[in-house]
Amino acid sequence: MSLRRKLPFIKRAMPIILAALLAPGIASAFSPFVVRDIRVDGIQRVDAGTVFSYLPVKVGEKFTDAQAAEAIQRLYATGFFSDVKIDTTNDVLVVTVKERPTIASVSFNGMREFDAAALNKSLNTVGFGPGRVFDQAMLEQAQFELKQQYLSKGKYGVEINPIITPLPRNRVGVSFDIFEGDRAEIKQINFVGNKAFSQSTLEDQLELTTSGMMTWYTGTDKYSREKLEGDLERIRSFYLDRGYLEFSSEPPQVSISPDRTGIFLTLTLHEGEPYKVRSVKLAGDLLGLDDKIQKLIEVKEGETFSAAKSNATVKAITDYLGSLGYAFANVNPNPVLDREQHEADLTFYVDPGRRVYVRRIQIGGNTRTRDEVVRREMRQNESSWYDSTSIKTSRDRIDRLGYFNEVNVTTAPVPGSADQIDVNVDVKEKPTGLINLGVGYGSTDKVILSAGISQDNIFGSGNSLSLQVNTSKTNRAAVLAHTDPYWTKDGISKTTSLYYRRTTPYQTSSSDQGDYRVTALGGGVNFGVPISEYDRIFTGISYEHNTIDLYNPPQAYQDFVDQYGRTTNSVVFNVGWSKDTRDSALAPTKGSYTRVSGDISTMDLRYYKLSAQQQYFLPLGRSFTLALNGTVDWARSYGSKPYPIIKNMYAGGIGSVRGYEGASLGPRDDRTGDYLGGARRIVGNVQLYLPFPGATRDRTLRWFVFADAGQVAAGNGLTCMNYKGAVTDPCGWRYSAGIGLSWQSPMGPLELSFGRALNAKEGDDKQAFQFQIGTGF
Repeated sequence: MSLRRKLPFIKRAMPIILAALLAPGIASAFSPFVVRDIRVDGIQRVDAGTVFSYLPVKVGEKFTDAQAAEAIQRLYATGFFSDVKIDTTNDVLVVTVKERPTIASVSFNGMREFDAAALNKSLNTVGFGPGRVFDQAMLEQAQFELKQQYLSKGKYGVEINPIITPLPRNRVGVSFDIFEGDRAEIKQINFVGNKAFSQSTLEDQLELTTSGMMTWYTGTDKYSREKLEGDLERIRSFYLDRGYLEFSSEPPQVSISPDRTGIFLTLTLHEGEPYKVRSVKLAGDLLGLDDKIQKLIEVKEGETFSAAKSNATVKAITDYLGSLGYAFANVNPNPVLDREQHEADLTFYVDPGRRVYVRRIQIGGNTRTRDEVVRREMRQNESSWYDSTSIKTSRDRIDRLGYFNEVNVTTAPVPGSADQIDVNVDVKEKPTGLINLGVGYGSTDKVILSAGISQDNIFGSGNSLSLQVNTSKTNRAAVLAHTDPYWTKDGISKTTSLYYRRTTPYQTSSSDQGDYRVTALGGGVNFGVPISEYDRIFTGISYEHNTIDLYNPPQAYQDFVDQYGRTTNSVVFNVGWSKDTRDSALAPTKGSYTRVSGDISTMDLRYYKLSAQQQYFLPLGRSFTLALNGTVDWARSYGSKPYPIIKNMYAGGIGSVRGYEGASLGPRDDRTGDYLGGARRIVGNVQLYLPFPGATRDRTLRWFVFADAGQVAAGNGLTCMNYKGAVTDPCGWRYSAGIGLSWQSPMGPLELSFGRALNAKEGDDKQAFQFQIGTGF
């Protein structure tokens, strides 16, 4: 019996033992008599009727020495009293008690690891808390429970000292002074019994690790009982996925160093032998869908058994039946083992249950957001057959709104009906208004200051309204935008925006510092039309007024003013298509993103531009992701004037071709050397994301190796201008490769890269180390 279990037993047994020891003395104190009255002395909070209910005698009944001993035992056993005496005076039974004090409050000093409410809840489970009777045994049990909570977090050096403060009316205040100490670090992890897989292979499956370079950040070297249990389950899944159907493990051995700061883990495994699948069968009620269900089986005969494939088959069949209205389908895989041949006959037993339809969809938890904002994202209809695919899609669409911290979709049978269910959508709203002030830094744009105010769910309508302002070395911008995601009931969105932008030149360190300023004022309306869950067509129109101020300008900008004038006006029409199947916008590991668009400008600036971007994210195992990106932009003018230089595109630096100075690829002004960009841009990137050492479970902290390629050309039949012939082939292809780090830091996205220009030409501006933190608009 553990100490934790012994304490309550000791507490109950001690009063009975004491009463038994006292009983002989009481028995000799009086002769049996008929009780004329009963008096209780010493009670303060306990009701007299409570004492009477525990006495084995009533007024008018005969009272004996055996009943006296029994009365003492009963009253001690209540736990209410620290002392009980029984006397008799003129046939009056006098019960004198001394009440135990009541706990008035429980507090914790020096606690940082836990929330006080959580610890109080834990203490209540062992009967210790405000309003409970106080005694020393219960205090020791509470102290033991608190220590167990800290040990489960790996804090073996914790010290807990209770302080008892007497209070009026026989009450006490209990305060626990806690010195938490440091969490014990894992010094060593040992596997015993592993033959098929090496120590390092098994360690890769664990979340807990020994101390490493990044464990200060990840905390994976800090022992936790919950994490260890999770790791044991990962090891079990690892073996089952490789056919070890008889795998088992013994309870882990956890030892601690004498100074209580180091943990040593020993995991004893019994691997068994891997099993191959001899046969795969379906059984149960298949609803005549044998052929279609058979196609969902991922486990193949002759291959090594895989629990992952078996579970994937169960999910596929369950989801398929759910999409047909069988909301409570049950699929059980049952492998029958041939231990001599190490083969398994696998049978999937299918029980579809009853087909049901949705009676009602109920929205709850939305105090500010209107019901229609949630309902219009639902792809499951009322009075229709239940469809698990539509339910999942609906849940994901509601979550992507960004208005809620939690979205839970559950189903409940309708009472009295065997074929109806209700779908309950419970949301937990979060603040959707945001005021932000930010400071970022980029190796090209230098300091980036940003500020903004936005409301993503204004008045609970699902519409968004925002004002963003930012400034950097080369750009200043202010954007006011309003978006109605359901401008029509069919889900056509409308975005209205007004903007101000001011751009100054990207300059080389060796240029003559040509100076100019381009100021753009404009506004536009854009519409998005969904054509599937992932595809969207967009179109819009915008108006823009540009003003150019020249101060010893580049020759190219002087030529632009000579041809177009100092001010220009343009109306731009745009149309495009996008498709997004990425699993995350912050740190995608699989899926793709495609965008194709075209712009045509009229009035003073007559040009058209075509743009295309394609991204692929391919998971390579559990921790590696290969990212491919390609971008093409091509523009030219129509009419008698050349393509407007103020609409040129740039490349170089983070976001395009690393290893080269930002915006440095392509033509340069032949008088000042300023970077001019071009009307044609092609950029390609290959990037392999790898887990950061010690941070394999943090998807937002990754390092990567990359290779970039890019080209910026003048286009539109223009020559590739060059500053005094300083750069060889400025419009040619440039390549680079290197390593980097990306992290979604509390200050914003951080990217560091160290790139080497692979084919740099004479005069190229190279920049090996580049970084950017914060977000600019």
